[in-house]
Amino acid sequence: MGSPVPVQHMAQLAAHIRQRLVDEAAQSMVVQLEVVALHLASLLRDLSTTPEPKLLRDTLTLYQSQKKNWLEGTVKAWQAALKPASLHPGGLPSFGTLELVSTETVENQILASRIALSVMEAAASEVNDLRKRLKSINPQQELSAQDIVHPEVLALAMVEQWGQCGFSLASWQLVNAVVQQHINAQWREIYAHCNAELIAQGVLPVITPDERAITKPVASAAGKPASDVQLPVAPGADQRQADGPVAATGGVPGRLKQGSAGFAERGSPAWPVLSKGASSNSPARDMGVLDRVGRLLTDLAPVQNFPPTFQQAPSERLMTALAQRPAQGGFFGDGGVADQPLPELMLVQVAGQLQQRSAELKKLASNDNEKAIIELITLMFQSILQEDRIPPGIRVWFARLQMPVLSLALANPAFFNRPEHPARQLIDHMGSCVLGFDASAINSEDLEAEIKRVVQVIEQYPETGERVYQRVYEEFKQFLKSFLTQKAATKKVAGVVQQVEQKETLAIQCTIELRNLIKDMPVRDDIRDFLYKVWSEVIAVASMRHGGQHEATLALKKTATDLIWAASAKPSREDRARVIAELPGLLQSLRAGMSLLGLSEVVQDGHMKLISDILADAFLAKTQAIDSAQIQTLAERLVNLEDFFSNDGTEELPLDAQSIEDLLGIDASDLEVVTSGAGEVNELDAVMMAWAQNLSLGAWFTLNYQDMAIQVRYEWCSPLGHLHLFSSVVGRSYLIQTARMAAYLGAGLLRPQEEDSLTVRATRDALTRLEANPELLLA
Repeated sequence: MGSPVPVQHMAQLAAHIRQRLVDEAAQSMVVQLEVVALHLASLLRDLSTTPEPKLLRDTLTLYQSQKKNWLEGTVKAWQAALKPASLHPGGLPSFGTLELVSTETVENQILASRIALSVMEAAASEVNDLRKRLKSINPQQELSAQDIVHPEVLALAMVEQWGQCGFSLASWQLVNAVVQQHINAQWREIYAHCNAELIAQGVLPVITPDERAITKPVASAAGKPASDVQLPVAPGADQRQADGPVAATGGVPGRLKQGSAGFAERGSPAWPVLSKGASSNSPARDMGVLDRVGRLLTDLAPVQNFPPTFQQAPSERLMTALAQRPAQGGFFGDGGVADQPLPELMLVQVAGQLQQRSAELKKLASNDNEKAIIELITLMFQSILQEDRIPPGIRVWFARLQMPVLSLALANPAFFNRPEHPARQLIDHMGSCVLGFDASAINSEDLEAEIKRVVQVIEQYPETGERVYQRVYEEFKQFLKSFLTQKAATKKVAGVVQQVEQKETLAIQCTIELRNLIKDMPVRDDIRDFLYKVWSEVIAVASMRHGGQHEATLALKKTATDLIWAASAKPSREDRARVIAELPGLLQSLRAGMSLLGLSEVVQDGHMKLISDILADAFLAKTQAIDSAQIQTLAERLVNLEDFFSNDGTEELPLDAQSIEDLLGIDASDLEVVTSGAGEVNELDAVMMAWAQNLSLGAWFTLNYQDMAIQVRYEWCSPLGHLHLFSSVVGRSYLIQTARMAAYLGAGLLRPQEEDSLTVRATRDALTRLEANPELLLA
């Protein structure tokens, strides 16, 4: 054990440790640069595993020129963070003042929080011990939120500088896994080194478990404990009048009518109407439930002194209490109760703790409206906790959302009547993934870990309102795309089908656009047929392999223009001379294009003979001439052909099980390509098409196919949105196109397992209980 540190050297020692932390993190990042470069290069070598090749190429190109700037900018930001908070801008936000925060800033903070959470999973003891030892050096002052000792501060600088170098957040996803793996290991060692030096200097050589359990709030920039700081105005507060008229204020509140009639007698004309794009299994049922909530809350709104659309922010003392997390050791602690044994027993404890906290919060409510919102949220989450088809461990993580959602609902009651609200969509989508036909047959470990991550991010940033829900919901959907296709067979089918879809879709769209481009030109029918049936597919394959603006693709597009011009009459000597000069190159390009499709030599010879005969007629002026301006316009349109493509999914692609099996090179007997049933797909209801295009990945359905009712999960949607893969619990997969799926939905042959979403059902349960016991609302 080292000798005690003299008082006069304590401040220098703390500064030295923080500097060491930055220096070693900078050294680690030098290695990290090469790790990332190698990772991007390896992804580029195997583009089949990359959903966005162009993003990968652009990221790698930019990274090669900017990686040094990323390192220098990050280290500079770390060094700036070593200065007192008052001497440098940036860092984590102070919540002591009201301010608007940009979307980019919020996204960076959320990403940094995710990185820090992962670091804490790998090095929680090292990080917490270093914080404790630094705090012991100066016990009179709390650690600042901008202190470099926090992993989120280190991570935030790295993420912000990534953006400063011109990278997008989408490009970060390409390197996130390898960066996270690197810093988890490296930063753990760095924190351990700093702890070892402090121990050698006699600073808290031994930290007891009791000392580790003591948690104190991180100080804000103003020097107050975080729990005492007023939360900023929730983003979007300026739109509350449009979002809903519920007033959370004093005055003379309306009285709740007794019995169920109290929920139906009074209309709510100012309550927002459901948006047309809101997706629901049963929109009319959802509208009825949500409208009942609207009437309930407007019954409690003030009836004097304020205009009808007035809405006051929730009371400060209530929101301050909500911002305080319960003491560690309860289910809200960071220990991860979902990983502990006997989760069924823990649910009882969780329900009791939630009920107790809700009762405490209702005592702090300043008016009946706030009490009603607290009671509604409490009953909704009680309903979710009692849903025994959700695994108990996951239900506990759902429970941790109750207080963040309550904070959101108090700030903006539009949560109650907007089915498209991101918080509702997130909870509903997570619920639909675990409310399947046979949830016990699902390996939910990865899914539970993702739900845990989502909840922790939301808990970290409750003050950002619905933006954090929108962000983590998008991340959850991205996770599902990977999680649901992790089986080797599903991944292979999805990869091949994706290529088939891209080629066939491009070919169909290219044919349609070519038809539109030359419909008014005097082009021979044989040339039209060749362009529609052969050359459109050539352009599609070239676009898929090389890209629409690649040199090889542009050359093949030009060949189409050259062929149309060469096949038109050539009355002038100059035109005939030009045809003779360009003919060898034209014929060679036609051969190359047909070879790209794999056409046999016999088939190619047949096409070439037909084209040669037409060119001979044109040379003798036996065909009609085409104006040069038309040819020039056609050439310009063909160069940017992809700009005119539609992507509505109404065209069915020529797919069958045999073609998929041939491309897979394996037995595809467990794959069923659904090409019939539910009638014709030519005239589809727009509502059914919209429904088909907005199904939630991971949701469970009943598919009635070939006189059998099959329980299936929606596992994959192709990038262009035309093809959808469903899998049954026995391992059989069903591939269906959007138009056909819309027909199945319209005919009731494809039905969601759940008539209501999780939050709508929970809301209905809550209202039913309140109708039976109206005294609960304001108790």
